[in-house]
Amino acid sequence: MAVLTAFDADHTEWRLSDLARHLDLPTSTLHEQLTALTATGLLLRAGRGRYRLGWRLLKLSSALYGSLPWYAPAHDAMEDVARALHHLAFLCVMDGEARVLCIARSVQGRDGPPVAGELDFELPAHASASGKLLLALAGRALPGGVPAFTDRTVTRAGDWAREAQEIRAQGYAVTRDEWAAGTGSLAVPIRDADGRVLAALGVSLPTTRLRTPDTLLRVVQDAADRVSWGLGWRSR
Repeated sequence: MAVLTAFDADHTEWRLSDLARHLDLPTSTLHEQLTALTATGLLLRAGRGRYRLGWRLLKLSSALYGSLPWYAPAHDAMEDVARALHHLAFLCVMDGEARVLCIARSVQGRDGPPVAGELDFELPAHASASGKLLLALAGRALPGGVPAFTDRTVTRAGDWAREAQEIRAQGYAVTRDEWAAGTGSLAVPIRDADGRVLAALGVSLPTTRLRTPDTLLRVVQDAADRVSWGLGWRSR
């Protein structure tokens, strides 16, 4: 797993020697692991001593998305939000107790400077709108030992308890300069027929464009509601 997760948008290809240093492994040990992963199709040899992710991962990802009947309509909703608002749109889920993963993002028609976490797969649960939303709606406490990215990052349990109650009451989450100065985000839930939260749908954008979030919220909420309605959710 450590070998596979070393590949990301910034490291689509690794040399054996560089990856061994990155993982702090002997080259002989790593070479055995790379050989085994290549034999299964999870990695491909891209040249002498160079490796890339293998095509078999596409089969695994297709199997995963095929097991989630809500993913396709949620992904379409995310694309609609990106086109309508010209901001980075995202679709996030909670994995385990407090790990928030951005499983899809869209930059279609985006207009504006870069924002924090554009390529991140795992997001800080306490400093992103999707993370706060998923934590609050799951009734989770603030994870222990969370870092303060800025002076606006929530790191105290009492502050989080009050904010989580507000998020549950209003049904959405907003962050301003909590992950990085100049970056804000907004997220709303997608629910199944029983009301369980499946994912967070939202946008990430420069904080200056969050001064009047009503229009943003309406577009994102309408898109999420269409997905939830299609899945059978009927709000009280």
